[in-house]
Amino acid sequence: MGQNNVYDLCCKYNGKRVRITDNRGNVHVGTISRVNRRMVWIQPDEGFGGLGIGFWGFGSGFGYGIALGAITGIVLTTAFLW
Repeated sequence: MGQNNVYDLCCKYNGKRVRITDNRGNVHVGTISRVNRRMVWIQPDEGFGGLGIGFWGFGSGFGYGIALGAITGIVLTTAFLW
């Protein structure tokens, strides 16, 4: 998945709950709170470490950043039945 495609998807899903997979195999679940050409910020759900390392704002912050170049997949979590 190209970086421009990832950027477009992140912009499209901004404010939505997503599941992002990075190039190390890590899965990030939360709401996209900010996007720029280099990074996407995801605010984790509280049940998934919302107050964990790298998170600031305690419910109102940007969350933590993931480099767009490291993202290998992104999907809306509403597409899954949890």
